[in-house]
Amino acid sequence: MKLTKKNTCSLCTDPCEIQSALLKTGRSIDEAKIFHAHFRKHDVICKQGKEVSHALFLVKGSAKLYVEGLNNRNIILYLLKPPAYIGLLSFFETPIYAYSVTALEDSEVCFIELDIVKKLYIESHDLLLCLNKAFGKSVANIMNKIISLNQKQIRGRIAENLIYLSDLNQSHKFYLNLTRKEFGEMAAISEENTVRLLSELARENIIGIKGREIEVLDMPLLKKISDVG
Repeated sequence: MKLTKKNTCSLCTDPCEIQSALLKTGRSIDEAKIFHAHFRKHDVICKQGKEVSHALFLVKGSAKLYVEGLNNRNIILYLLKPPAYIGLLSFFETPIYAYSVTALEDSEVCFIELDIVKKLYIESHDLLLCLNKAFGKSVANIMNKIISLNQKQIRGRIAENLIYLSDLNQSHKFYLNLTRKEFGEMAAISEENTVRLLSELARENIIGIKGREIEVLDMPLLKKISDVG
């Protein structure tokens, strides 16, 4: 991680909701003690079990949010693409991170003083709505993951994750910036089963695979596999 000490938001081309809330409530950007950090691929942005000290905002890059299990058996709950708030589940009640976030590529993260964000949340209606919406999306992702892991077979889970990635990238063709092991961690299955199931879907012409590039060739059938579970 490389820190960029800046009490301005010069690295962002557009003002975020935090910056707008600061200005609307008559606070200076300096008061929020904002700084940016550059994370390389595989760098840990926040660590499960560590104290929450800042609100984090993903400005550039992408990351995975996951729960660390025993014997290095992790479950990826969802992926983050900018603009995205990191750690919303730990903002108010939990002083300790219940999950970890790791960069999937070179990424830029904005760190904002947590106490200031809490005050702005109360004082700025626009920020309150924004954070509530982002929080609701995070909870929905986790609830969907719980249902998937409990009710679907592994083939259905793989199909669901392919649909999720297609939606996230807004394209039937996308670059998979996850390893096969990490892709398996999205469905709580082994790397071996992940490779086997992806190969099966490719042989059935439901998806196309070329290295890290995946193309969904038959979305209706993929959705049917996901729904049936």
